[in-house]
Amino acid sequence: MMSSGYTSLDNQKVSGSVPAASDPGQVTVKFADSNLKTFPPSEAQGKIAGGFRPPRDADDTFSKPENGISSDEPQSSGWFRAFTVAAYKPYFDVDTSDVLERIKDSLFPFKGNFSEKTASNPDLYGPFWICTTLIFVAASIGTFATYLAHKLQKKEWDYDINMVTWSAGLFYGYVTIVPLGLYIILKYFSAPSGLVQLFCLYGYSLFIFIPASCLSVVPLEVFRWVVAGVAGFMSAIFVALNLRAHIKSAGERWFLIVAAIFLLQLALAVVLKLYLFTVTV
Repeated sequence: MMSSGYTSLDNQKVSGSVPAASDPGQVTVKFADSNLKTFPPSEAQGKIAGGFRPPRDADDTFSKPENGISSDEPQSSGWFRAFTVAAYKPYFDVDTSDVLERIKDSLFPFKGNFSEKTASNPDLYGPFWICTTLIFVAASIGTFATYLAHKLQKKEWDYDINMVTWSAGLFYGYVTIVPLGLYIILKYFSAPSGLVQLFCLYGYSLFIFIPASCLSVVPLEVFRWVVAGVAGFMSAIFVALNLRAHIKSAGERWFLIVAAIFLLQLALAVVLKLYLFTVTV
């Protein structure tokens, strides 16, 4: 009896000290809509679902090329650009048909329209290969002419390697120094001409010496002099006629400049004949 009284009292104390918790009701959890069919989602929403994006520069100095130039290409200006390949690339952008057409014009020197045709697109490709070909053709034909002369006289023959080095110095030096000197002279007389255009003109003027060198293999001294004279005359006429119209603006002395150009081309033919195609047994 007594124990049951204590039990009911304890139950009242417990029920009085711990109140019943109220029912909070149903909790609804909402998730952001996402497209689970594609990965990654086209448009992510929310802080958790949003992808990480790198920060953008305040300005695009280092991330965007300037003036449409690729950032991978080296940029240079002033005189430093003259030591880059990109500076000379436009002068080698010619087709085979262009080079052959210009060679054809050099073989018909009396037209005098070569400078007009190449004014907008002078090239260095043709002059370089013409000079290089002429060096080896002149040296090899000159060596063969010397060998043939010694064999006809039944004498010993020794190969002269200096013909290659001497002809390289002659033609490369001529096609570089003479146009450069003429460029300075014309600039002094207030009739400037393009330097690359002068290189182009003088380079193609040397093509006539390639067939002339091949004809000089004939072991007749008079014939060799005739070949050298005709080649030198055609080359000199080609250069003089193409520069005459431009040099006339230099004043009264234009005739002296044209005459000097003409005589220099003739002198080149004489030097070529005397050194490479004069055989002494």
